[in-house]
Amino acid sequence: MKRATTLKLPKTTSNKRADPDNPPWSEEMLGAPVLRRGRGPQKSPTKVLTTVRLDADVMAFFKSQGRGYQTRINEELRKIAAKGLTAGSKRTQKRAA
Repeated sequence: MKRATTLKLPKTTSNKRADPDNPPWSEEMLGAPVLRRGRGPQKSPTKVLTTVRLDADVMAFFKSQGRGYQTRINEELRKIAAKGLTAGSKRTQKRAA
C-alpha cells in the first residue's frame, strides 16, 4: 500500500528585517491595474491570414536580411501583382489560348 505524503511548510526564519532602501510595494505605489491583451485592432487596412508554403532557400534569404521579413515578402509580391503576371508565364499562355 502506498503511503500518503504530505507537504511540509517551509521553515520560517526570524532573520527577516525590513530594508529601508527597498520597502514593500503598496497599491498606491503601483497604481491602477492595466490589462493589455494582444495588439488590439489594426489601424491600417486589415490583412488576410493565410498559409503559404515557400522554399527553404527563399525563407532563408528574406530572414537573413533581419526583422520584418514577412513585410519584405509582401512588398515583393505586391510589386509582381502591380506588374501583372509576366508575359512569359506558362499559365498566362494557357489561359490566353
